[in-house]
Amino acid sequence: MTRCLSRGIAAAMLWVAITSTAGAETLTTTVEQYGLLGSWAVDCAVRPDRDKGALLTYEIRKDGRVMYRRNFGEAKDENEVVSARVGAEGLLNVMVYFPSLHQTREFGLLLAKDGSLRAIYNRSERGAYTIRDGKYVATGAPTPAQQRCD
Repeated sequence: MTRCLSRGIAAAMLWVAITSTAGAETLTTTVEQYGLLGSWAVDCAVRPDRDKGALLTYEIRKDGRVMYRRNFGEAKDENEVVSARVGAEGLLNVMVYFPSLHQTREFGLLLAKDGSLRAIYNRSERGAYTIRDGKYVATGAPTPAQQRCD
């Protein structure tokens, strides 16, 4: 009985290791193929500033994790992308865990034919939107297009 249980546990651990690696490969492949990797800003010539615009960077670490860095000038953070999938009409649905906020946020990004990137939605894990249908919920203003900075 113990031998059977040990084999079952070992098989389960092997399955988890294999599926975790496969999931990581799928995530990295998705962000690479979509063209998300690199740094993005509304205006790459402007230094990062909370009021004037952030520099947002997506990168794959040597350990295979996909990271999302935000640079607001004086404030910076680094967060792990936990999933990314291309959905309807070419929208990239990204989930990022923000340790400082103790939450996962989901946002939809659309890469335009001209190479610009635009946020279509951004919501908390509880479903509270800050961006919906390409507009800021608080003001109704459309989200600006971001340009690749590197």
